[in-house]
Amino acid sequence: MKRKVHSQKNQSFQKGRRNFCKTASFAAAGLFMAERQTKPFYGEIDGIFLNRREVQEVEMAKKITSVVVNVKSQKGSCAIGHRVGDIVKMTESGIEGKICIHALYSMLPAVFAMMFEARFPWLKDPDTKTHACPDAVNPVIFEITRVRE
Repeated sequence: MKRKVHSQKNQSFQKGRRNFCKTASFAAAGLFMAERQTKPFYGEIDGIFLNRREVQEVEMAKKITSVVVNVKSQKGSCAIGHRVGDIVKMTESGIEGKICIHALYSMLPAVFAMMFEARFPWLKDPDTKTHACPDAVNPVIFEITRVRE
C-alpha cells in the first residue's frame, strides 16, 4: 500500500514540475521582453535605436587591431620608471613602448584574451580592464584597452 501512495505522490510531483517549467519559461521570456522594451537607448545606427548590449555587439563586430596599455596610477618608485600616462601598444606582431618585464609577464594572459575577443563578465566596459603590477611595494595600475578598426 505504501508503494502506491509513494508512486502517486511522485507522479503528481512530476506533473507539477512539468507545469512549473512550462510556466517559468514563458514567464522568463515575458520578463526578458518587458526588460528589453523599457531599457534606455544608448546609440543610433542608420536611424535604428539600440540599447547598451546592441551597441556593444556592433562595436565587437569591428576587428581588434591592437591592445593599448596605459599607466593609470603609480605609487612609490617604480624600478623601470613608469609614470602616469605612459602608453604601450601591443599587437600580434610585437610591443611598441617600454614596459617592465614583471608587469608584462603578469598581464600577458589578459592581453591575449582581450586580443581574441574574450569577455570578462565582471567588467562594465568589455573593452577596458585594469591590471595591477605584481610589485606590492611600488604598485602601478595599468588600464588595458582594446583598439578596434
